[in-house]
Amino acid sequence: MKRVTIYTDGACSGNPGVGGWGAVLMYMGVSKEISGSCERTTNNRMELTAVIEALKCLKQPCEVDLFTDSSYVYNGFAQGWIWNWRRNGWKTATKKPVENQDLWQTLFELTGIHKVDWNKVKGHADNEFNNRCDKLATAAVAELKKTLGANEASRDDNANADGNADEGMVENSDESLTGSDETNDDSI
Repeated sequence: MKRVTIYTDGACSGNPGVGGWGAVLMYMGVSKEISGSCERTTNNRMELTAVIEALKCLKQPCEVDLFTDSSYVYNGFAQGWIWNWRRNGWKTATKKPVENQDLWQTLFELTGIHKVDWNKVKGHADNEFNNRCDKLATAAVAELKKTLGANEASRDDNANADGNADEGMVENSDESLTGSDETNDDSI
């Protein structure tokens, strides 16, 4: 089984607000960077999304050394929260529905495919890969805010022209996440 190293981070401008996530995947000296954004989200959702999207990039079951600065994500597995939630029908110890249940369920499924070793790193410190993920996530936020600003100006123009603004939502394209289909056995 291939052993892959993954670093992840999420960011949010406002909480909730415009969010972004980034990940760096490394295998045998090759690295791949991925990122994305969401118009209205929370920091915790972006932290979870970073891990999910990174694991989705793996083309076969792998052993994964996963590094996150999110106590929320790390403790979900390291403290066993996720197994308790599943056993309790996705309810917390106080019988409330688990927040971000959709993402936790997806992440749980992915950890059934890959053997993940969870590692906690200090955020905004001296870890170059965690810092790179932070830059990817914040750049994704900035790009979406720029797009939303341009769309807002366009909606204002449309509203002035025909009396109502387009209520469309900006979504990320999956194409930017998956890259090309590689059949080389050394690919991640």
